[in-house]
Amino acid sequence: MSDFDQEDPAARAASRRPATSTQVARAAGVSRTTVSFVLNNVLDKGISEATRAKVLRVAKELGYQPNAAAQSLASGSTGTVAMVVPRTEHLYDDQFLAQLLASVNDECHGLGLKLLIESAQHDDEQASGFVTLVRTRRIDGLIMVNPHRAHIGHLQGLAAARIPMVVLGSGVPELDTFHTLGQDTRSFSRLAVGHLLDLGHRDIAYVGFAGRDYFAGAERELGWRNTLSDAGITPREDLLEFGEITARSGYHATQRLLARGVRFTALFAGNDTIAFGAMRALREVGLRIPEDVALVGYDDIPLAEFGTPPLTTVHTDPIAHGRVAMLELARLLGVGGKPVPVLPDPRLVVRASSGSRLAN
Repeated sequence: MSDFDQEDPAARAASRRPATSTQVARAAGVSRTTVSFVLNNVLDKGISEATRAKVLRVAKELGYQPNAAAQSLASGSTGTVAMVVPRTEHLYDDQFLAQLLASVNDECHGLGLKLLIESAQHDDEQASGFVTLVRTRRIDGLIMVNPHRAHIGHLQGLAAARIPMVVLGSGVPELDTFHTLGQDTRSFSRLAVGHLLDLGHRDIAYVGFAGRDYFAGAERELGWRNTLSDAGITPREDLLEFGEITARSGYHATQRLLARGVRFTALFAGNDTIAFGAMRALREVGLRIPEDVALVGYDDIPLAEFGTPPLTTVHTDPIAHGRVAMLELARLLGVGGKPVPVLPDPRLVVRASSGSRLAN
């Protein structure tokens, strides 16, 4: 029998227990109060940098794990932030949102923060769930993704209370009072529609990824309208439809468009997921992509280059958005200290789905 087998089970369990702050203090040769100040990052207590470094080193060597509740009480901070999405089910379908979440989560790990996911449904009762997280001091700050107009009142209340908050969205007057991050989605819709105009298309349909009550959805539609108007083309309401994030909704929205019997030679989809649904609807009525209908999406999700044909789309880099959003929130919280990088500008990625220039 090995020495390990002979060891008392209780002794083995005790050896795996995390060290207490008292043990850290004893090993470092300092008081428990000093350990508490150092591990809770309390400054202005006359503790030298050498002592701080020693306490942190000993705590790491002993495997000390701070008690989250006690740490929160001591510092007034929960060490937790929230990412608020319109609907939880969107995470199942929207690859942009999933990549954004993964990126925010990675940054949280690097900053020693925990991340909660909260949904904000459209009605006031459900939307107040993320406000409750703040009021009950369960989170220190939040990132709001793709806000709905029904969220504005709640966001205004949080802003008035000076809650650290980053809203993903910009170029929208209603959001100007908040700390926003992102690019003007209306302007970058012009990349997609302008590309189709350059190819000679004039009858360009639009299937939005969400309705006008979502700020980003409304702005993307305005990008379609403004680009056509600037080219001397009146945007046609019969070439406009809306999906609801998912490929299935894009499929049904395109079916409704086709059922009207209107002619269009190109289609701009409000996101790539909608574009994949549109692909199926077009093929089912015998329309070829791009020979009969040129197709352009928005986001450049990982599947875009593997479509049949590969999808022309606007590359928006959700991983960079997540990183910048979390680092900006960390700056507002006064943690981390990493510089906040500038978001890269979206760019058009041209693939086979938009085809070549139309013959005159």
